[in-house]
Amino acid sequence: MKNLLLTLFVLAALSLNLAAQEVDTVPIPTKGLDIRLKRSPLPSRIGTLQFKPVEMSPALVYAKINYWKTKTSVGINVNQAAFSDNWQGGGVNSLAIGGLVNYKAEYSKESYSYATEVILQYGKVKNKSQLQKKTTDRIYWDHKAAVQLSKNWYFFGSVNFESQFDKGFSYSKDAQGNEKENLLSKFMSPGYLTESFGFEYKPSKFFSTRIGTGTARQTFVLDTALYRTNPKNFGVEPGKKIRNELAFQIVTNFEKEIFTNITLKTKYNMFIPYDNFGHIDHRLDVGVIAKVNRYMNVSVTGVGLYDRDTDLKIQGSQTLALGLVFAFPR
Repeated sequence: MKNLLLTLFVLAALSLNLAAQEVDTVPIPTKGLDIRLKRSPLPSRIGTLQFKPVEMSPALVYAKINYWKTKTSVGINVNQAAFSDNWQGGGVNSLAIGGLVNYKAEYSKESYSYATEVILQYGKVKNKSQLQKKTTDRIYWDHKAAVQLSKNWYFFGSVNFESQFDKGFSYSKDAQGNEKENLLSKFMSPGYLTESFGFEYKPSKFFSTRIGTGTARQTFVLDTALYRTNPKNFGVEPGKKIRNELAFQIVTNFEKEIFTNITLKTKYNMFIPYDNFGHIDHRLDVGVIAKVNRYMNVSVTGVGLYDRDTDLKIQGSQTLALGLVFAFPR
């Protein structure tokens, strides 16, 4: 009985499988049915494609390379103080005005370079019941052309000029207590013209050292009567207007933003005459400039000078200023 039921179950399963296969293979007539195939997105053409040449005119770009980089800074400093007649804290009315113009231009193409810098400074202070006095006075113009020899070494030639705008005095008092002036210097008394050639070491943009193996300097004192009030006469023989010297010179420059908006600028100059190696002139210029905003800054500058033709002791000057500065281009 069991075998019979098993046999009937197998036969029923086979019959259902055959029936399903027959249904899947039943043909369906499609005539009269509205069957639309999707259009192919690919373009299709019938026939031969014709290619025609198209003439295209080249686009000309009129661009010039500027090998020059220039910068101009103009600064104005004003300091003023006033006191009432009954001010018990003490003080004196004063007014100080100073100006600065600094122009720098650099040209660089392949292994050739040229740089020029102009520094013009002038300032005066007037205190009540006193004579006007200078706070700063300088004319400086430097030119340098160089050819690159290796990665950090250049052969250079330079010419620079230095003098002052106005008369310079020392001050003393007479028997009545009044101030009197003693003339020390004036425009082109002295004036310095220095020509130099040699080698320059420049490992970075902010540091360089010139080694002038062949340097000539002319010292001018055009006022031949200046020796009467300044016996040193800046090394020029009294009665003459010019003195020539041949020397070995080293000039070191450093200028870098050491902190955010704070720039340190230094310049050291050593001048060694070939006819007197023991008579070495030194000059060190140091400036720290802090930028307050786009138009204002605070600057501290100092100069140390040792020149036996002017004084046997080290000379020094220092200036602190807050003022407006306009730089072009920005």
